[in-house]
Amino acid sequence: MTPPCIVRSQLPKLGSMHNRDIVVIGGSSGAAAPLRHILGHLRPDLPAAIFVVLHVPAQGTGLLATVASAASPLPVRQAENGMAIEPGHIYLAPPDHHLLLLPGRMMLGRGPRENMARPAIDPLFRSAALHYGPRTIGVILSGLLSDGADGLSAIKRCGGVALVQEPADATADEMPRHAIEATTVDLCVPAAKLGDVLSDLVRERAGTAMPIPPDIQLEVDIAAGERIDSRRLVDIAEPAALTCPSCGGVLSKLKEAHPLRFRCQVGHAFNADVLAQQQESRVDEALRVALRIIEERAELVERMAADGRRSGRRALAESYDVRAREYREYADLIRQVVLETLDKSRAAPAGQDAGRKDG
Repeated sequence: MTPPCIVRSQLPKLGSMHNRDIVVIGGSSGAAAPLRHILGHLRPDLPAAIFVVLHVPAQGTGLLATVASAASPLPVRQAENGMAIEPGHIYLAPPDHHLLLLPGRMMLGRGPRENMARPAIDPLFRSAALHYGPRTIGVILSGLLSDGADGLSAIKRCGGVALVQEPADATADEMPRHAIEATTVDLCVPAAKLGDVLSDLVRERAGTAMPIPPDIQLEVDIAAGERIDSRRLVDIAEPAALTCPSCGGVLSKLKEAHPLRFRCQVGHAFNADVLAQQQESRVDEALRVALRIIEERAELVERMAADGRRSGRRALAESYDVRAREYREYADLIRQVVLETLDKSRAAPAGQDAGRKDG
């Protein structure tokens, strides 16, 4: 395993050791159009490799063709485990794998999902920061929720450059906005200009190499599929009174994390907004289960009251009638809460369900 604190100059180099030759791009809902703008404006002699993570379904097949048609001057390939990194190439994360960068090559990780997604943006960005530091340019495009915000922060912590699509220019502005809140962004640019900006930035000299924060190394290891337990997790997180929505385990709050983030002992990771959305979904499900049980209880007690009347036990029947009315009142109250929750869900932007595969 790489030591917790190393200097970039000790790592193998890709292409020129002085220019910013690693570009990582992440997006979700609404990101396909700006990605086409970027790739369509890149020059054929691009002295950098580009890596792309878009949240796609596990069986998604159309992304490769879409990107290849937009980037006709440059070869586009789906990343493979162990594949060598070549300047002037565009690599796409395959479905259901985290795309990670190593010195001179790629790795596909089957570590736990982050923010309900695999591939997720944060693991790619962290691995680029870990191994390429100031040679890295991170770009966040349109998308819902906040995947990519912590990864872009990691790139900045390791001396790289942070670019964000102008939120007002994005179909879904949450990812760009959360990225801007998480770190000091170098440039905030409309999609139509991002390709030209990147073409210039990759020809500039990289900044000064910086030590790697230990938490970045550990989180890259987790995405690669390495075992995590409480003894390792305690180095970067502290237990919280919250439950992992994926496995039911105890969540721990990442220390000094911004945006607020959590991991469980299995390794599932959640930004606070994604976790809140998952909890809201579970609350809604619990309310519906409670509604069903109470209505069934009311139905049963009403039948018991009717049976009591037929048997001439009027006092018992009246007692059951009172209980049935109480149950119906409880059911009406819960039904009203469920309807209000549904109204709020409909008022939210389309596609905001964190359980989806595309964002």
